[in-house]
Amino acid sequence: MSSKLDSPVQTQMAVAVFKSPIGREYHGNDRKPTGSRRVFVQTENGCVLGMELDRNDNAHMVKRRLQIALNVPVEESSLTFGDMVLKNDLSAIRNDSPLLLTRNLMHRSSSTPCLSPSGRDVQQRDRSGPIEILCQSGGFSRTKELVNEIVMALKAGVDPIQVNGGLGGAYYFRNSEGESVAIVKPTDEEPFAPNNPKGFVGKALGQPGLKRSVRVGETGFREVAAYLLDYDHFANVPPTALVKITHSIFNVNDGVSGSNNNIKQGRKKKHVCKIASLQQFIPHDFDASDHGTSSYPVSAVHRIGILDIRILNTDRHAGNLLVRKLNGSATFGQQVELIPIDHGLCLPESLEDPYFEWIHWPQASIPFSEDEIDYIKALDPYRDSDMLRNELPMIREACLRVLTLCTIFLKEAAGYGLCLAEIGEMMTREFRRGEEEPSELEVLCMEARRVVAEREMFMLSPKTEPHEDSFQFEIDCDDSEIPVNPIFSFHFGPGRNPLSKLEEEDEHEEPEELVLPAISGKVPSVSNVSMSLKKNLSLGDSSAGHRSATEQLPASASFVKVADMTDDEWGLFLETLQGLLHRTFVERKSGAVGQRQRQRLGTSCQF
Repeated sequence: MSSKLDSPVQTQMAVAVFKSPIGREYHGNDRKPTGSRRVFVQTENGCVLGMELDRNDNAHMVKRRLQIALNVPVEESSLTFGDMVLKNDLSAIRNDSPLLLTRNLMHRSSSTPCLSPSGRDVQQRDRSGPIEILCQSGGFSRTKELVNEIVMALKAGVDPIQVNGGLGGAYYFRNSEGESVAIVKPTDEEPFAPNNPKGFVGKALGQPGLKRSVRVGETGFREVAAYLLDYDHFANVPPTALVKITHSIFNVNDGVSGSNNNIKQGRKKKHVCKIASLQQFIPHDFDASDHGTSSYPVSAVHRIGILDIRILNTDRHAGNLLVRKLNGSATFGQQVELIPIDHGLCLPESLEDPYFEWIHWPQASIPFSEDEIDYIKALDPYRDSDMLRNELPMIREACLRVLTLCTIFLKEAAGYGLCLAEIGEMMTREFRRGEEEPSELEVLCMEARRVVAEREMFMLSPKTEPHEDSFQFEIDCDDSEIPVNPIFSFHFGPGRNPLSKLEEEDEHEEPEELVLPAISGKVPSVSNVSMSLKKNLSLGDSSAGHRSATEQLPASASFVKVADMTDDEWGLFLETLQGLLHRTFVERKSGAVGQRQRQRLGTSCQF
């Protein structure tokens, strides 16, 4: 047997599927058919099944096999891969890709769990290794070493430890010496996910989560994306990978798998297969909330801030900035190292209000160094997007557009001499009279969309029909619907011009007359959008039991969406936005626009 098959990291080992005429089993000595691929199908309730695909397989054949395991008719289910609904062709599916199987809305039942085979049947079919890395890249060499250490420890009887803090399920996996070497976060144990071990349930995978523009079950690949985008370990993000992992410690709530996963008298917990993010555990002394900021290196704050701006991190709080002493001294002024973790709420599908803990730190007001400017100049958002499409093909196009937009904004702002704090403030929303208003960046994006819409109307350009394979959820919202012109994708309060901020600050130039769509009907208030989610999700209410996600999730405002533009509209939008940014930064540089510090009231979702 080859050394690859002996390795615990069996990234090429096939998975035995179903014991049926239409299933196929892989045996170690058999040669895999040409064009064959192994995929992992995850149900909306978190169950994971391994499956071997041949070149001639199509989506209908895959769903027929899944029907045998899940007892769900083919016509009642949908197989999705990121934005795509897989109708027939599977050529875009790469080896080791995670797919999501959902029951169609018209066939859902609130009284019975859906897509939930018994744990015994599933685990008999999945005979892959205990940990399988789902991403194939040379950048995961350190993660493969970690996996080898963990598998050896598991064989020696060293079990993982559950993490008690946070809102989601997380587990420390250890090496043979009992030292924590990795933290694993299953996607189906996130807040509001079906198997959340701390009572925060109520949604299926793929539905809006803690942030309405970040879906339940999709924080894992965002953690990996942040690591992949941290070129040359610039911001010090620990090595991270997406894995399929099996162990008995993982949680399965009653009613999800059809049986209780808890330990019963005389019986051990069953092994459960999960898709999860696996990140190297970094030993540290404390986090940023336990230490004064004066000793943090300016370069470390800048580098983390540059990454946060690129990925529009909506949750950079002090608890996910680890601090490690470099010289072991406890004296004042000691050298420390900052390690950023928990990037599951980055790269939202629309512009969100970010949370930057560092925005008022003194280091953020110091100009960028030449090395930092050179790093920013070398960033290429289009190359970054292509890299993520290749490494994480399940990532949604809207996330890549947010990455592109924010990177362009960072490059333009840094080129005009803005410091980190000024850039962060332009991206951050503010409260006025109890209502949340769009950030300066969002105002510029709204103006760019208006210009693009007017140009299209002038040219009488026909609207492009969406591709039939494109897949984009409509984010559910209980607020009253607002009849607005579809070319605008933002909402604003009664009597308030969303571009008023831009006009107020443009003191030396006559503002252009803005023609906005007529608004009628009730406009939902967004006054409480940015209140702390931790307050709404207090763990202290033990009587709440398994709480409803719909009841606890605060309303969210989306002033600027990027997913509804065609490729041509998107290109024209970016071109227009860059022109607006140029004018804005020239005015700032000449002193036409006064600088002001704003009080920051934001959300901090600590996991």
